[in-house]
Amino acid sequence: MVSMMRLIDLRSSSQMPSVVIPRAELDIESAVKTVTPIIKDVELKGDEAILDWTLKLDGVKPASLKVPQEIIDQAFSEMSSDVIEALEESIRRSRIVHQSQVRDEKTTQVVPGGTVSEKWLPVERVGLYVPGGNAVYPSSVIMNVIPAQVAEVSSIAVASPAQRENNGWPNKTILAACKLLNIDEVYAVGGAQAIAMFAYGTKTCRPVSMITGPGNIYVTAAKRILRGIVGIDSEAGPTEILILADKSGNAKWIAADLISQAEHDEIAASVLVTDSEELIKNVNIEITSQINQTKHSERIKKALTGIQSALVLVKNMEQGLLVVDQYAAEHLEIHTENAREMAYRVRNAGAIFIGPHSPVSLGDYLAGSNHVLPTGKCACHSSGLSVQTFLRGVHYIDYSEQALNDSKDHIRNLAQAEDLPAHSQAVEVRFDN
Repeated sequence: MVSMMRLIDLRSSSQMPSVVIPRAELDIESAVKTVTPIIKDVELKGDEAILDWTLKLDGVKPASLKVPQEIIDQAFSEMSSDVIEALEESIRRSRIVHQSQVRDEKTTQVVPGGTVSEKWLPVERVGLYVPGGNAVYPSSVIMNVIPAQVAEVSSIAVASPAQRENNGWPNKTILAACKLLNIDEVYAVGGAQAIAMFAYGTKTCRPVSMITGPGNIYVTAAKRILRGIVGIDSEAGPTEILILADKSGNAKWIAADLISQAEHDEIAASVLVTDSEELIKNVNIEITSQINQTKHSERIKKALTGIQSALVLVKNMEQGLLVVDQYAAEHLEIHTENAREMAYRVRNAGAIFIGPHSPVSLGDYLAGSNHVLPTGKCACHSSGLSVQTFLRGVHYIDYSEQALNDSKDHIRNLAQAEDLPAHSQAVEVRFDN
């Protein structure tokens, strides 16, 4: 049987897995050139430029950039009770997890009379971006807003693209999620113009200190340009799932999980790593069977047949773990007989889903974890969105006269070693007779 996904056999390969399992190529530099005039225009003309670009790029011009409260209320009233109930439960579980991330103030006595305290202060104002391309993501409203609220950010604004189907306002489900979270500052703005609006501020929208939330390549390019003017969480790339499985893996379930992430985007990455030839054969059969039953089959086929997706055969689970850590996936599922043990051996992953009953879809909506995660191998050095994203650790140094006096000789020696004598003098002057 011909495999839809390409097969990579690493059992006797000396190549590094990171070389043979590439990500989809993203031409960020080209996107930077595309969005630069948009950003400059927003900086100079503010609201007028945003409305013009929204009409040009989204094909609709909202009556105002800020969504009126009555529109938000109406969207909420039109939601089915099933959707509202699901959103409420997602919010409840997310709050439980994120509340546990709050850090306490700590004071450490370094020497007698000398203490250093650390206090976590929230960012004053944040702009949260919620995408609206191939799909709309009310779940991303929850994932961005909850940690910011738990961190006690005092001012929270949400931006999501204007939708022609909703008279130029963001998607109704997104607005309903904002209502449930008591967010009343919502803007019908998407793409690079939304990032520029948050960074520079306009007559309608005050500038923010930090921008978080995933988006397409143009949102990513805008974040890159404006980093420094405003803080950002990360440069998000296409979504990705890697599944590590042995012969015990359920082929039907694994195939469904690979398909689920391919549903996001034509350049989404779906990768299976296993030491079982039989599982690869059965997963391939299941993919072929299941894919034609999905709504977005063409998008999924392109993602699964892209260079970024593969069925990877390894000689054993030790080699499989090596592949996992070098790939550093955004989402990692473990389908092995000793799934928890294997999961705790992994060093690089955005989020790890343990066992056959913890699919990525659970994390996308209802696990309580955050689904805004590092992509493009950034999981080897970065974390997902959390309460800490919106907090700044500040040190408070409090030394007595005696404690400083006891330290001055060491300070003088270090200042001389660095040829910075004024540093030492700033201490010595306090003890001049």
